[in-house]
Amino acid sequence: MMIPENVNKYIKKYSLPGWEIEHAGLDNINNAVVIPAICEFENIKTLLASLTENEGKYFSYTLYLFVINNSAEPEENIRLDNANTLTYLRTIIKNDISTCDELQRKINSTGLRIALVDASSAGKELPIKDAGVGLARKIGLDLALGTFNYNSSDKKILICLDADCTVEKNYLTEIIESFNNRNLSAAIINFSHQINGGTELDPAIICYEIFLRHYVLGLRYAGSPYAFHTVGSTIACDYESYVKAEGMNKRKAAEDFYFMEKLAKIVSIDKITGTTVHPSGRSSWRVPFGTGQRVNRFLAHTHNDYLLYNPKTFSILKEWINEFNSPAVNGADFYLAKAAEIDFHLHRFLIEQNFSDSWSKILKSSASGEQVNRQKIKWFDGFKTLKLIHYLRDSAYPLINMFEAVDELFGLCGINFYPGRKGKDIPSIEIQKEYLNILRKNA
Repeated sequence: MMIPENVNKYIKKYSLPGWEIEHAGLDNINNAVVIPAICEFENIKTLLASLTENEGKYFSYTLYLFVINNSAEPEENIRLDNANTLTYLRTIIKNDISTCDELQRKINSTGLRIALVDASSAGKELPIKDAGVGLARKIGLDLALGTFNYNSSDKKILICLDADCTVEKNYLTEIIESFNNRNLSAAIINFSHQINGGTELDPAIICYEIFLRHYVLGLRYAGSPYAFHTVGSTIACDYESYVKAEGMNKRKAAEDFYFMEKLAKIVSIDKITGTTVHPSGRSSWRVPFGTGQRVNRFLAHTHNDYLLYNPKTFSILKEWINEFNSPAVNGADFYLAKAAEIDFHLHRFLIEQNFSDSWSKILKSSASGEQVNRQKIKWFDGFKTLKLIHYLRDSAYPLINMFEAVDELFGLCGINFYPGRKGKDIPSIEIQKEYLNILRKNA
């Protein structure tokens, strides 16, 4: 099989040596679902059971690639859990009927194609400096590039998933057909965290998902090109976009945010709403921030998590984006003057970000107005957007009550929702779920 030149160049420049895929055959692969896992033995079985319930239409063209990983100095329970996972997956790959349990037999009977990367055993561990979800994801995604049947006319799709998720029955079919029928380059798959019903985790994960969705809704209201979720288990892109974006990064956390930001600078980020990924709402030590740590924080009562960005910050962002991202090309002084008219603190932020020098360089290096307008989106990117929101929060518009913030944002977006909070700062869990359901429909 001939690997395209752009893929070969990427592999030589960006991929890391030292790991390989254990498999039962790699013929006719068009899609790869990459699943990093550390200390996830029981969760992987739950995920596998979920995957066996999927429609089997594309099973023979899809590889589920588990990257079992830990650092070179793992705790003993992690090492043992990962060793058990490796044994379990190898039994599936070898299809040894005499040692398979009921789930393993079902996996093989359905035709699910399971493969693994051992980044856990002695001599194969992740280097301590970079060990984490970003590197594990990158290893799997990079290796998947070498499995595709590039002679096929179908899209070659790289799909990210996590070991603590479950998926709906049309998960695989919906992703593959969305990419091929709509000619997508990159997409975020709809998600909703698992809410177990009546446990102490429920308020924590509802609070966190409201936080995530209110931010994306605020960006959408503002007209930001970065108004999409950056949840690692919901990312998918074709191989051309992956290579052009120079691949996944090695970050221990927020690898999904920075990868999606790179993709958004070169291709459109679409949304797949016809199926849903269900990430776990558990607490976790696996990353320094994100879902698991926010749940930990909520349960520890170390912060008031029922606070959100003041909607005024999204209104300021909207005015700035309308001015800056318009097709007209103007000098730095013009944009700074407009920023000062919008809000004093926006103007100060741009000064502190060296906007004038950066913009002058962009104008000098761009040969056309079209190039300048592309550079606008690259300069005022997702990270700078977040930095502006934080700057406005810290300098002028502090966080406010979560539900007041969402009510006001709903009003700005024209979303009619009257939950009957009756002035309560923190309404009942039932009303909080109503808020979340509205957000899930709109963000």
